[in-house]
Amino acid sequence: MDLTKIKNPSVLKKLTEDELNVLAYEIRKFLIEQLAVTGGHLGPNLGVVELTLAIHCEFNSPTDKILFDVGHQSYVHKILTGRAKDFKTLRQYQGLSGFPKQKESEHDVWETGHSSTSLSGAMGMAIARDLSDQSHHIVPIIGDGALTGGMALEALNHIGDEQKNIIVILNDNEMSIASNVGALHHALGRMRSAGKYNRVKDEVELILRKIPTFGSGLAKVAERFKDSMKYFMVPGMLFEEFGFTYFGPVDGHNISALRKHLGFAKKTKGPVLVHVVTKKGKGYLPAEADLKDKWHGVGPYKIESGEKITKKSKGEPWSKVVSDALIKQASQNDKLVVITPAMILGSKLEAFQEKYPDRLFDVGIAEQHATTMAAGIASQGLKPFLSIYSTFLQRAYDQVLHDICRVHANVIIGIDRAGFVGADGETHHGIYDIAFLRSMPNIVIMMPKDENECRDMLETAMHYQEGPIAIRYPRGNATGVTPKKQVSILPIGSWEVLRKGQDLAILTFGTSIDLVLQAAESLSDYGISVEVVNARFIKPLDEAYLLQLFKTGKPILTIEEATLMGGFGSSILENAERHGYSNLTIKRMGISDYFYEHGHVNQLLEEAGLDKASIINQVKKMVVTPIKRVR
Repeated sequence: MDLTKIKNPSVLKKLTEDELNVLAYEIRKFLIEQLAVTGGHLGPNLGVVELTLAIHCEFNSPTDKILFDVGHQSYVHKILTGRAKDFKTLRQYQGLSGFPKQKESEHDVWETGHSSTSLSGAMGMAIARDLSDQSHHIVPIIGDGALTGGMALEALNHIGDEQKNIIVILNDNEMSIASNVGALHHALGRMRSAGKYNRVKDEVELILRKIPTFGSGLAKVAERFKDSMKYFMVPGMLFEEFGFTYFGPVDGHNISALRKHLGFAKKTKGPVLVHVVTKKGKGYLPAEADLKDKWHGVGPYKIESGEKITKKSKGEPWSKVVSDALIKQASQNDKLVVITPAMILGSKLEAFQEKYPDRLFDVGIAEQHATTMAAGIASQGLKPFLSIYSTFLQRAYDQVLHDICRVHANVIIGIDRAGFVGADGETHHGIYDIAFLRSMPNIVIMMPKDENECRDMLETAMHYQEGPIAIRYPRGNATGVTPKKQVSILPIGSWEVLRKGQDLAILTFGTSIDLVLQAAESLSDYGISVEVVNARFIKPLDEAYLLQLFKTGKPILTIEEATLMGGFGSSILENAERHGYSNLTIKRMGISDYFYEHGHVNQLLEEAGLDKASIINQVKKMVVTPIKRVR
């Protein structure tokens, strides 16, 4: 079948089981070939081919609401809903999104890029359905890793209590981005090993129905007997205790078995959970054999060998720079511990885990728990480093404010993926953390210009005992500077003048510095002398330098790869107003009040007006002295 000719999933209902299995093979082949060129979430989607086919065979999208938790396993759904022809643009600028997108298709009824949201969304849809006297099915698909998120458990509790007609499909592949952790993960393992549970339970119930129930006593004995059998066969039947009817475990690569159990689920009143066991990376040997799950999300690769196609870079990934620095710090200070919410691989913490297994804690997809746990560790005199993506730190806003900042907890927050992240798009850009952290009392916020300054910042944070301190670092590779012999402790709030200039001062930090230095060099050709300042401490500001700068009356331009509203530039305006310099010319460049989608970081910077040409044009507008080009 030509996948590009599939317009909607209704075509599946006419196919035989053999034809569906052939289609599954063709979809896998298509994904392997397409993602070898564009990159993307290969492993998760290879694992849900048959499951997605079975769902679309049994349900009628978009009347029936199909919700993908996280969304990185929705590629097969996109193919079946008429988007195969667009896969050459997958995760490319202005191309097909790697996550469900309502503007792409009416079949994408729930947008998500973060985990553990689908059950709450499904509950909301069920309430709206019932109030509107409708009867369609609502089908959230959630992974076993996402099920560890507190929000998912809250929703399970509510759905079970309200007894809404919702069919939850638990896609159990024992992985999220990495191997799952926690008691729930182990409980699911016991369920997987007890596949005969439902058959035995049915037989027990048949026997019990044949017992004459003379009096309530025998009935109670029978019910206790049935319950004891349930707990004997499947220890910790959590879902039935939550009020769900449980079906499974079901082979997630057997279309016939999947359709059979989904059919049972459709006929069952109240909430149902269908436990489906799948293999991540199914059908592509390098991905199937990948125990460390490096095939979760990939760049381009060679199909035959699985070899990744990578571009050479001078520096190592920023995450590895931080991880290596943590290893060195841990060798010198036994109070350092590291916490991560399911991001050991993404944050390059494998080497730390191998060297210090007792000092690294992966709490699973549980950012709020990780953050408050860090505060608890700090309260006992240890020094926790919370390694967390900027986009996931958003989910722990209250815990940072209430449990860390309010009590001056000595927690280091390592904010990974700060700034634009590229192909993952609007749900993952790390552009909001400055604005929401800057408003919190007691916190220090830093961002390094290179690896040496990053190591200095970690040294500074390790010695800082006045409360929380955050270090931001971007996705991608660092600058590749030669390591200096010794680390230094930076004075809190100190900035660094990288280039002297008389006509205008640019205050910036992190990844923007190199771009600004290039623009300053080009501006010198126009006779404009630009002072470039590494404002490495975003909070607190370098008050002494700022007061000196304000007195000169120079125009000031702030540049940040972060949202302008409430950001670094806003703090400069506030500072000038507080000191009575409200008449100064201060302009800000940053990310406007808009959700930027996916694309290469340079493309997004250009769209946001943060490229070299835009900086040069802004400076030329601000310097009022007539300019003559230097020849």
